[in-house]
Amino acid sequence: MDWITHDEDVWFEFRGNSPEQLTPGRFYKGTVDGFADFGVFVDLAPGVTGLLHRSELDRRLESLDWESGDTVFVQVKNVRSNGNIDLGWSIRQSESEFRGARVHDPDGDEDGQPIEADDGGPEPVKKTPKGVSTKSRATNGTESGDELGADTTTESDAGATETDDVDSASGETAPASDETEPAGGETDSTGDEADPVETDAEASAEADDTVSDGSHDDHEEADEREDEPEPEPERVAVESLGDRVGDRVRIEGEVVGARQTGGPTIFEVRDETAVVDCAAFVEAGVRAYPEVEEGDVVRLDGEVELRRGELQIETEDLTELTDEEADAVEQRLVDALSEKARPETVEPLADHEAVAAVTEQLTDAAEAVRTAVLQSRPIVVRHAATADGYVAGAAIERAVLPLIREEHARADAEYHFFTRRPLDDPVYGMDAATNDVTRMLQDNERHDEKLPLVVLVGVGGTTDSLDGLGLLGVYGASRVVVDADTVDSEVVDEASVLVSPNLTDTDVADLSTGALGANLAAAVNADVTDDLSHLPAVSYWEGTPDAYLDLADEAGYDRTRTRELREAVALEAYYQSYQDKRELITDLLFEDDGGLAGHVSEQFRKKLDDEVATAKANVESRAVEGVDVAVLDADSYSHRFDFPPTSLLADTLSRRDDAAATVVYATDELFVRTDADIDVRAVAASASEAVPEGGVTAVGVRQNRIEFLSGARDDVVDAVVDAVVAQL
Repeated sequence: MDWITHDEDVWFEFRGNSPEQLTPGRFYKGTVDGFADFGVFVDLAPGVTGLLHRSELDRRLESLDWESGDTVFVQVKNVRSNGNIDLGWSIRQSESEFRGARVHDPDGDEDGQPIEADDGGPEPVKKTPKGVSTKSRATNGTESGDELGADTTTESDAGATETDDVDSASGETAPASDETEPAGGETDSTGDEADPVETDAEASAEADDTVSDGSHDDHEEADEREDEPEPEPERVAVESLGDRVGDRVRIEGEVVGARQTGGPTIFEVRDETAVVDCAAFVEAGVRAYPEVEEGDVVRLDGEVELRRGELQIETEDLTELTDEEADAVEQRLVDALSEKARPETVEPLADHEAVAAVTEQLTDAAEAVRTAVLQSRPIVVRHAATADGYVAGAAIERAVLPLIREEHARADAEYHFFTRRPLDDPVYGMDAATNDVTRMLQDNERHDEKLPLVVLVGVGGTTDSLDGLGLLGVYGASRVVVDADTVDSEVVDEASVLVSPNLTDTDVADLSTGALGANLAAAVNADVTDDLSHLPAVSYWEGTPDAYLDLADEAGYDRTRTRELREAVALEAYYQSYQDKRELITDLLFEDDGGLAGHVSEQFRKKLDDEVATAKANVESRAVEGVDVAVLDADSYSHRFDFPPTSLLADTLSRRDDAAATVVYATDELFVRTDADIDVRAVAASASEAVPEGGVTAVGVRQNRIEFLSGARDDVVDAVVDAVVAQL
């Protein structure tokens, strides 16, 4: 195939699925996946990502104007034996700079086939925004560009046609030849030159001489019609654009994002119904409408198009609105936002007194979440890396993602606007808060993202989280705290919205974080209620309310299946605990027919049973003032860096032991388990008084966790046991 010898002149669209299928030396179209200190990651196909090292760039990495999601062109330099792909810089960053495009489909029939210019590729938009001079554009050697005027755009302005005297590769105007060969100058069968085709000028002159039939008048009428201004397009709602592909439309709304690509400028415009990307092109990499910024209220005219299956408006005119016009648009947005964001009604998933007591609080929290979606504000959900925490976080995720898909046309919007970040410790401390603040400030600086809404599920209700909550508050990030357990009064002032039955003097002993999170999810999006009905039962290790057992059973999840789900999620929550594992958790909780959960839960039981058997054989039984206390040295009699974690081991020992209390300790921490209602802070205070050199403090109140200095471990354990017995 001849095209193989010209790989350096064309770009390729890779339709393979393995790095080994790439051809070194070729230029490929890709998508920016992310940035690191050492370079840029570029996706060439789903699951096929290469690294463009900073040493390959022709400029400093910090000055590169690419953003995540941008379409770029790179050269594959090498594919290593481990599958890593080394990419090289391409000075050509638009399709028009290449001499063509080809399909690279290693296993398909289309391999090597040309890609047409309109085949969905990332071409710059055809229309030049009004107000941009066209004098410098090629005019086929005439002065017609001056006649058009600086503020006029014609269809030919969008790009040169095949007949233009412009070199398509260099972009330079070709010099006019001294002699012009007549078009169609072939020879006939006798070898004589055929009659030349009549030129446009000759035809026009001949037409001017023939006016007896009134055709000259027709030309004058046509000229007058061309001089008439184009009628203003109809203002439409963004949600209706799917039915208007190819139409000129007008939208009015707020600019909620603006990013510069290697080609057009992309404005995200939100009206009272949805958000749409609007592309405005001046020239490659040049900011269109630099005066328009995020937060401005605008009127935009353009043509609706589909690019890569996503709706986009190609901008013809963009005007910033002020005064009464801007006020009218803003009021429409406010009214629509309020109407759309607040749920009309909130119905608990089941008859549960603790949930019914916080219906109004759930409504407020649901409104905050829905408002964030409508405002194109990222949502960050923090939850504990436990089965209960994952159930709560996954429930909210299940509710929010469909709303994001409805609101945003971008295929990756659900990953862009929603993040779930589990916590090893069920406390929102300074480490987690610093991580969140750093990310949100970087995203705001680099991508003009709005500050996120942070939803803390079961991890923000105690004074241990005050410093973290306060750091978010310094930067103005909204905080929704959802907690099924006792909430400290100091948290009330730090939370933007607080959901806690404890504040209503309601008994919360039989309420789990997963059950409360699932009810919040149903309030956020009632359409997914059926998907959530089994989740509350999954979140309980014991003492599941009958209402949730019946609800799960009606959904097809009996007690065996909910147990398997709980165990499977608990095992997966332990591994890579800081990762959300979105797809895996979704498969387990919502897409599984029992096979996956059954397989993982079997591993859970084997690992847990082996560890518990070893631990029980080494439990020290203490009788203190007539009270039996089980004490375990987890450092000596468990695999500390393997499943199960110490907290789950303590839970299981407590459930399987008849002792009144269980204390499991390790190097510098211990866990207290008992059916009685004890105050772990008071236990820690008592132990600290008894062992002042021990550095004793209660840190994970929800886990009944106490930290201490390892050198005083034995004395601290004795003091804690005494303090626990004193409260029983």
